[in-house]
Amino acid sequence: MKASPLSIPLTAVLAITVLVPGIGFTQTQRNNETAELRRAIDLLQSGKADEAEPLLRHVLISNPKNADAHNLLGVILDQRGKTAEAEREFRAALRFNPNSVSAMANLGVLLAHTQRDAEAVRLFESVLRLAPDHPQATINLGLLYASRKEYERAAQLLIKANELQPNTFDILLQLGISLYNLKRLNEAENALRTAATIAPQSSPELFYFFGLIAFTRGQDETAGELWEKALSLRPDFPEANLMLGEVLRKNKRTQASVEFYRRALEQDPTQFVYYARLGGVYLALGQLDQAIEVFRRGALRFPKLPEAHYFLGIAARAEADYHLAELELRKSLALGPDNVNALAQLGFVLLEHDRMPEAETVLRKAIAINDQHFYANYDLGRLLLRTQRYEAALPILTHAAALKPNNPGVHYQLFMALSRLKRKGEADRELAVFKQLDEARKSRPRAEVDTDDDDVQNPSAAPPAQRTP
Repeated sequence: MKASPLSIPLTAVLAITVLVPGIGFTQTQRNNETAELRRAIDLLQSGKADEAEPLLRHVLISNPKNADAHNLLGVILDQRGKTAEAEREFRAALRFNPNSVSAMANLGVLLAHTQRDAEAVRLFESVLRLAPDHPQATINLGLLYASRKEYERAAQLLIKANELQPNTFDILLQLGISLYNLKRLNEAENALRTAATIAPQSSPELFYFFGLIAFTRGQDETAGELWEKALSLRPDFPEANLMLGEVLRKNKRTQASVEFYRRALEQDPTQFVYYARLGGVYLALGQLDQAIEVFRRGALRFPKLPEAHYFLGIAARAEADYHLAELELRKSLALGPDNVNALAQLGFVLLEHDRMPEAETVLRKAIAINDQHFYANYDLGRLLLRTQRYEAALPILTHAAALKPNNPGVHYQLFMALSRLKRKGEADRELAVFKQLDEARKSRPRAEVDTDDDDVQNPSAAPPAQRTP
């Protein structure tokens, strides 16, 4: 699972090169202006912005084109949350000195904080072209790339940032996250362990990413313990709740996973993945009312997302509400016409309504997109049996059986096709395989049945003995 960076604290740049006033200024004016700027910088670096501001405004009265004064005034205004005014000052600084590294970097921070990442990236890259070892631009651009999930670029810059400013928690954390997403697990673990020496017990993010690394390595028990530690530090951590749900479900503790998926959704209803996971686990448990309720909320919140309607459609299908299923699957396909899963599901619904020509068209379209889709082949085979096209059904069902040899239903359908074609010996063998697989399935507790998500989303239409062609 891809992991996203968490908070990205970009920093402003105060260090500047003071510009000396040009022609038309007396030496005294030059000296006074330079002195006022240096005094303003000292005050800013001491956290005395209120005392620095009058000095800067006095400089700009005497010299409105002083780029450094505009830049420093922009820093003060930005600190006070006056974003629009600060942006005007930074842009004025760049208008009067297009190569002002400090103004570029500060405007980049402001743009990043106001979700204008693309322009911020361009500005930080311009800074690094002018000053390749500029520490703040290196750090900020690396953090910004991490927030944009451009992990290769982020890692390169953050490795350099760590050299320029060693033992900085945010740099090491984001470096670890980037390396994890690049599947460089050992390097990621080393970066995070160094970060842990700086904030050993106070960062839930560290335990979360240590857990992801352990989970990726197949160390499920260790991963679960690490995510529990993350949640002890921050109970409202939806990503950690999600991953605890994932590890429980992976280890067939499906019912136990519900609580963690539910918490993740409550804590962050803006992410569709939480609706999908909670609704999906209800579907796996056969708790169809709860699944439909969760997926309905997801579809209402994300009406333009094909997957939201798809999941509501499959939950309705599982409850045999074929009217709602068809409605939602068609909505999904209107938003994503080549979704082979939605096409296969719609084909099934149309088949159950005995709308054979429509169903066949839809199922053949699904197979044209992906001829390895088991259920599209399986249901097309069932359709051909129902319409007494036994010769045509046989290769389709044989292909489906090769895709999922442990599925009892496909062997039953093959038995029916071979029986109609008077191939008794082959039919008897398929019936024996069906009985063996079906008995094995019935003898196992529900929690131990090895069904994948594909099986969960495609429950049987009815017991095979009742579904004769």
